[in-house]
Amino acid sequence: MKVVKTIAEMKAARRGLKGTVGFVPTMGYLHEGHLSLVRKSVEENDYTAVSIFVNPTQFGPGEDLEKYPHDLERDLDLLAPIKTDIVFVPTRDEIYPPGYMTWVTVEKLTDPLEGSRRPGHFRGVTTVVNKLFNIVEPTRSYFGQKDAQQALVLTKMALDLNMPLEVITLPTVREPDGLAMSSRNVYLSSEQRKQATAISRSLILARDMFDRGERNTAAIKGKMAELIEKEPLAKIDYISVAGAYDLGEQDIIKTPTLISMVVKFGKTRLLDNIILK
Repeated sequence: MKVVKTIAEMKAARRGLKGTVGFVPTMGYLHEGHLSLVRKSVEENDYTAVSIFVNPTQFGPGEDLEKYPHDLERDLDLLAPIKTDIVFVPTRDEIYPPGYMTWVTVEKLTDPLEGSRRPGHFRGVTTVVNKLFNIVEPTRSYFGQKDAQQALVLTKMALDLNMPLEVITLPTVREPDGLAMSSRNVYLSSEQRKQATAISRSLILARDMFDRGERNTAAIKGKMAELIEKEPLAKIDYISVAGAYDLGEQDIIKTPTLISMVVKFGKTRLLDNIILK
């Protein structure tokens, strides 16, 4: 496993790879969700590259940029046994040198949900991923369904900009009690962690209601909220029932549908979702 820190080193390493290259962009502090993406890349490609970069441009004022968990040595120890070929670990100045002023924007899909709550967030995501795609030149890149809107936006970006790669979205990986794996879960107190299972339980409830024939989104969201609000530490940011490909909110479910939500525990925002087909 080769660890590189500069764009020049990454490009040189990429030139030495003759075959398909899978790529997993991350912000580090890896968990099983990330590692499942890496394993899939190893399975499907001749080589696999992983980036570890906490991207400052996708964080807004008052968000957790400076507190975001990081432990590079731990991450490298997790990646080595999976036969990762290259780990790209650039600095902020390497990605955004002094005088940087170019941005990539995907319209409309970035307006609702996280886009409405975190202005500028997706501009930061699409810009950094575009840069990483240009640097690594992958054949395929892998993202998790937990960040459903992000995966949809990046898929659209690659399509619209005629990028010669495939963006692949893989299922959310969960803890045994159902909580979606996230680097931010380390922020939770033990009691918050226990109550956070209400998120996945509410999604299971929504799927059960749908399977029993319920199509009224207000009814589904109402029951989901009722379940979550039984937990005194939980504060709902939003619950959305939207088209899975256009993110337009629905009054009556017409599949495929993305049911997504953010619930806050203290200052920690936890995202989760399911897709109804």
